Amino acid sequence: MCYTYMVECNDGSLYTGWTKDLERRLRAHNARKGAKYTKSRTPVKLVYYEHFDTKEEAMRREYEVKELTRKEKIALIGKKNLPGENPAE
Repeated sequence: MCYTYMVECNDGSLYTGWTKDLERRLRAHNARKGAKYTKSRTPVKLVYYEHFDTKEEAMRREYEVKELTRKEKIALIGKKNLPGENPAE
């Protein structure tokens, strides 16, 4: 399973990436060992993710999300429940 995800940085900015292990990647970001962009913007919190069967699909979606405006990204975030917020999970 691969994931496209968005995190909110401590300065309010949004970072989009892809990974095969979402929990490990979030730990890396918060340990300042993730992407260069997030190193100085920790802590980060997960605000959105989608899962895919292949790396290629996740990378394609990452590109699509990165092309969105901030307003469009915020609207996308509003369409998904975050982990732990949906009682059915």
